Amino acid sequence: MKGRMISPGKAEGVAIVSSEPIGFYGGIDIKTGIVIEKGHPLEGKCVTDKILVFPCGKGSTVGSYVIYGLKKNDVAPAGIINKETETIVATGVILAGIPCVDQVEIEKIKDGDTIFLDADNGIVEMKSV
Repeated sequence: MKGRMISPGKAEGVAIVSSEPIGFYGGIDIKTGIVIEKGHPLEGKCVTDKILVFPCGKGSTVGSYVIYGLKKNDVAPAGIINKETETIVATGVILAGIPCVDQVEIEKIKDGDTIFLDADNGIVEMKSV
């Protein structure tokens, strides 16, 4: 699949997919990388070293700092794929140096798919489980 580069780099990992937006501030524990938002489809799951796939971000602009903090604490996702990357996620992934693309048909990606993300060229390759 082809998308738009938001933050450059390459990453490989297992997809963790949410059909719901993610709010990083109050939604993901900055020290563990575990989704803590009550009732979220990914509640209790860890994003560390995964390719995190979700439609868009939501919530506070502090979410950008949380993404940066996840990276500094070595619990960040290896890469991020969105349907539409809004300002909060874009700022966070750029500050943290996390490869990120958007304008991708995320509905085609399933939990557990192995993803090769070449954000430099906006390319998402997947190997389904």
